[in-house]
Amino acid sequence: MKQNQTPGTENIQAEIDAINSISAVPNILQVICRTTGMGFAAVARVTEKKWVACALLDNIAFGLKPGGELELESTICNEIRDHHKPVVIDHVAKDPHFAKHHTPLQYGFQSYISIPIMLKSGEFFGTLCAIDPEPHRLNTPEVIGMFNLFADLISFHLDSLEQVAASQKNLVEERLVAELREHFIAILGHDLRNPLNAILNSSQLLKRLTTDERILKISDIIQNSSFRINGLIESMLDFASGRLGDGIKIYRNEKEVVEPVLNEVIAELKANYPNREINTSFNLPESINCDGKRIAQLFSNLLGNALTYGHPEESINVEAGVSGGQFYLSIANKGEQIPEASMERLFEPFSRGEVKPSQKGLGLGLFIASEIAKAHGGTLNVVSDNEETCFTLKIPVG
Repeated sequence: MKQNQTPGTENIQAEIDAINSISAVPNILQVICRTTGMGFAAVARVTEKKWVACALLDNIAFGLKPGGELELESTICNEIRDHHKPVVIDHVAKDPHFAKHHTPLQYGFQSYISIPIMLKSGEFFGTLCAIDPEPHRLNTPEVIGMFNLFADLISFHLDSLEQVAASQKNLVEERLVAELREHFIAILGHDLRNPLNAILNSSQLLKRLTTDERILKISDIIQNSSFRINGLIESMLDFASGRLGDGIKIYRNEKEVVEPVLNEVIAELKANYPNREINTSFNLPESINCDGKRIAQLFSNLLGNALTYGHPEESINVEAGVSGGQFYLSIANKGEQIPEASMERLFEPFSRGEVKPSQKGLGLGLFIASEIAKAHGGTLNVVSDNEETCFTLKIPVG
């Protein structure tokens, strides 16, 4: 990517390629849309003459493709290029400044957020933005903090591409990773979990205060959604600890009784897959020195994968025991072989390979499972062929 060029002569294609070389960008756009409910999110390059979509996620048929352009003067990003400040609109029709603004009138959106992407040199690159035809609550510390974090992350990668030639990337990365770790964990661990707990507590209180079936149904929806969001937050916190911090923390219990823990996970997942057969073969001592909650988390991720990707007509085989001073846990399912290209990155974060539309998730399950194994001083391995895929955990019991 070329920087500090004469306006109007930028190598736009090189900048599009630079953004698309950042492997985290597609996941950033997915997290933005899932977290905010927005239907369109994009990383835009904004110059004095052009507005160009470098990368985007379009769930509302807005019509743009990567490399597509909008008339610069028709965008709010053109104004952000001048003042370098975020623009956040929860509801255009109720916003005194933007209700009659030409941009929402032209493009038909009711909610909008755009955060400037500033390079290390102080140069304005463009924006990280999202729009939707429906109003959404965006003007909160949590959402703005998330956007600032992702904009900083994109800016960091763009700067790193320039710094490699000057042999300065490692120093820049260490400083930014430290800053990202603090902001990331703070946002997810506090600013998101506190309001989420308030929502969950309110839904539980609402259920105790009414017998109205409609309200009870809505309360259940709120409660179940809160649990799912909390699961995403827990995964992202584990990702932050494993990838940016000192690793996932475990709390060993020398007298952890593992078999009931495994059976509880099976019962939970069987409720979602009542027609699937799960065969078990446990040969376990009374207790094992491990973190039972983390073993349950690992097992839930692996068994969930087996149920999702395994052949629906075939049973899943689970074995657990102790041999040679090691606790082992294996989960095997019949199904298609994992492609070799996917095997190389299987335990990396946000790596899910080819998935069906119904197979949703952030792609952190196997990464977190492998980090749990490492935290126990053990290993997590996988063997896959045309007949069977088998994940095996081994950890020392001493």
